[in-house]
Amino acid sequence: MGKTGSGKSTFVNLLTRLYDYTEGHILLDGVELKDIQKEYLRRNIASVLQEPFLFSKTIINNLKMANKNASEKEILRATTIADIHNTILSFEQGYDTPVGEKGVTLSGGQKQRLAIARTIINDVPILIFDDSLSAVDTETDLNIRSALKSRAKNTTTVIVTHRVATAKDADRIIVFENGTITQCGTHDELVNKDGLYKRVYDIQTRII
Repeated sequence: MGKTGSGKSTFVNLLTRLYDYTEGHILLDGVELKDIQKEYLRRNIASVLQEPFLFSKTIINNLKMANKNASEKEILRATTIADIHNTILSFEQGYDTPVGEKGVTLSGGQKQRLAIARTIINDVPILIFDDSLSAVDTETDLNIRSALKSRAKNTTTVIVTHRVATAKDADRIIVFENGTITQCGTHDELVNKDGLYKRVYDIQTRII
């Protein structure tokens, strides 16, 4: 969590080695990130961006962009986790529905859920959601996170979010301010300490 420009997306870009760090260390299972080949790293990390890109193809073709050999069972599992399967079935052409250039025929939330499904078709050990749950309502957000939690015990999920409701069930919450990590802990720990997390929690609780 953190304000706009606090360093969250930079952190994500460092994890995927879109650019390399010049000082300090990032360890992945105890291995220096720079010592891991980029190709291998990116085969094992999948990211869902805040503004997902969809091709001017059908829904099923967009889903198979991630894995052209994906089985019907794997696709159904992914779209169920992403809470988009029933929505797809509500379309007249179902999975054969054209989505238009950049997914113009879908709502923002539908595009994000479709992008999430496309990403998790490949069973990678690390998933990154870069503020990609922002366009879905809180109930859908909860459904997706609950399904992801039960998906696999060996998957590490990194979620960048502005919502306390999204962050509160995480094993560890990291708070960024001005390019620096200022807080780290569980929801219960952070909500009882003075700091940005508690301030955001208080504001969002009052709004609700």
